[in-house]
Amino acid sequence: MLETTPSQTAGPYFAIGLTRQPAWAELVEPGSEGAVEIVGRVLDGAGDGVPDALVEIWQADADGVYRTDWGWARCGADESGDYRLVTVKPGKVADDAGTLQAPHLTMLVFARGLLKQVQTRMYFPDEEEANEADPILAALEPSERAALVASAEDGVLRFDVRLQGDEQTPFFAL
Repeated sequence: MLETTPSQTAGPYFAIGLTRQPAWAELVEPGSEGAVEIVGRVLDGAGDGVPDALVEIWQADADGVYRTDWGWARCGADESGDYRLVTVKPGKVADDAGTLQAPHLTMLVFARGLLKQVQTRMYFPDEEEANEADPILAALEPSERAALVASAEDGVLRFDVRLQGDEQTPFFAL
């Protein structure tokens, strides 16, 4: 007898296909010149870590240039929802109107229960002036802006992604 197949595979099948083993993403060698380590957790609405989330980043290089051979990384979260990336801080890039945007990472998060990935951005805490002038950040409420800026902690940058709840990370339409 034939059994029906699941109508969607975002449920318990997600980890089997993409994140069975956490894989830390390193665009540059840790400790190399300009290397920035980013750590964080993907959290659900109750504040618990999402153990099979997948975090993907897209970014420009240090000169603010998007390249076809560099600037994309993907890593699976561990059993606590923790992820880790090593990259360089991107340079400023222009938007469609030619306005310079503050250095940022575009971040996509895939997880069970999400029928479609969510997109956000991570900005750098040492770029206060550029963050203040960034057109995307300027369009947000102050609490939303603050949620998109990583915090410096013990030599790394921390950026937690909250999928739901009062402190939900701001997400953008794809």
